[in-house]
Amino acid sequence: MNIKHILPALLTIGLLTSCEKDLLETVPNDRISSDIFWKTEKDATLASNGLYPSLDGVNIFAIDGVTDIAHVNQVFQVESNIEKGIHDALNSRPQTEWTSAYRGIRLANDFLGNIGTVETTNTAFIARLKGEARTLRAYQYIKLVAMFGDVPLVTTSIGIDEGRALKRTPSAQIWDFVLKELTEAANDLPAVQTEKGRVTKGAALALKARAALYAGRYQEAADAAKAVIESKTYSIYPSYANLFSYAAENNSEVILDKQFIKDTYSNNVFANMGPYSQRTANNTYVPTKALVDAYPMANGKEITDPTSGFDPKNPYANRDPRLRASIFVVGDDLPDGKKFDSRPTSGTADAVGNTYLATSTGFVLKKYINKEDLATGGNCGINLILLRYAEVLLTYAEAKIELNQIDASVYDAINQVRQRADVKLPALETGLTQAQLREAVRKERTLELAFEGLRLYDIRRWKIAEKVMVGDVYGMTYVDGAQLKTIQIASFTRVFDPAKHYLWPIPQKERELNPELTQNAGW
Repeated sequence: MNIKHILPALLTIGLLTSCEKDLLETVPNDRISSDIFWKTEKDATLASNGLYPSLDGVNIFAIDGVTDIAHVNQVFQVESNIEKGIHDALNSRPQTEWTSAYRGIRLANDFLGNIGTVETTNTAFIARLKGEARTLRAYQYIKLVAMFGDVPLVTTSIGIDEGRALKRTPSAQIWDFVLKELTEAANDLPAVQTEKGRVTKGAALALKARAALYAGRYQEAADAAKAVIESKTYSIYPSYANLFSYAAENNSEVILDKQFIKDTYSNNVFANMGPYSQRTANNTYVPTKALVDAYPMANGKEITDPTSGFDPKNPYANRDPRLRASIFVVGDDLPDGKKFDSRPTSGTADAVGNTYLATSTGFVLKKYINKEDLATGGNCGINLILLRYAEVLLTYAEAKIELNQIDASVYDAINQVRQRADVKLPALETGLTQAQLREAVRKERTLELAFEGLRLYDIRRWKIAEKVMVGDVYGMTYVDGAQLKTIQIASFTRVFDPAKHYLWPIPQKERELNPELTQNAGW
């Protein structure tokens, strides 16, 4: 049974009405009174279910959408200003992420503050649910620190007055808290949950590895990732092409996902990210030439290598299979059975320039775009993967490389990702230097995890954003007559100021509500 099948019950719980003699004492109809809740194990389970909707959903595409691998397709979207480096503390994307994360934290704090009143002798059950809540709260803090740096660390339920007096906690202290929380939570969580979608021991440890990597605490990152690897609970799913399909939901590689169900608790990934020609889809964030060109040939050689066999007139032939598994390119089959052709001269609905809603780069995301959602693009039931085993392997490898603890296990971790059954890139050449391996693992993260909501954090912690997030934005190269032409986004230049843009500004609304919140440098 999946947790997504339980969520509808939580969302539709009714209320007991008051006695007729107390007609003037009305009961809110949008919540359950604590006087009648927090009594039974069922109450605890329902409350725990209510924590999961705060996990990231389609916003992961917006987070990747403001990096070098993507482009905000309509220039009037607020995220476009982030690309151009002209956003400020009023931009709604940082505000949305801040609000969503702290909502999840508040729910977890309320849960942890109340679960002790549940009447049960099943201490393992309570410990498990507390472990889930602590892990989900840590998930939010990892995001917040990666986005904003120092943020208020709130670990209990607080009132309005307390909220208006919160100060920012140094990020090092938050990393200490997160790593400790995840370590302790893992001890109370099972390796496998009966209900798919619930947090497991592996999820807590994998998040610990991610947090430690982001914090630059490489030994802790390597150790946590190694614990996940040695648990033998997860494995690389053999088909990258099918990894993001309905048929592959809850597969051996998924460590944490957000579960959805069509018609009841759905998402709009198809409408948000699919090709414009597919009815309700509108390509909100589109892949760039920088990403597409990064995929090597199937023989492992870069397309810039004159011996690679790359043909600029047939640019998608014999490439890393993850390219066509991740991105719609000219000639691919669309969900409606037609061929994708975004060339400006194609005359199709997807042609660059056909409409401002069609892709501006000539590329469209293919991950999560399933034919099952063609008729109802705004009502999708596909689960969105937030953490998978491939990331753990790459985290382990990167941490070991940064520690200069290079051994066979580092090569093995990277090669497991490169040599997935339907990818089969050549194994890395042995004897590489630390710098060469660093480049290799970063490249694998870029390609393997594209559009999974991690790229923004990667280019920030690697301090490469001022190199990759500047200048013009380019799209596909295509043959027009006898000439090769490359799409360039008109009148659009990316700007990244390393003095300020490595952190988002603390949202202005939050600072108006709480004058104690200081602003990040440069904002």
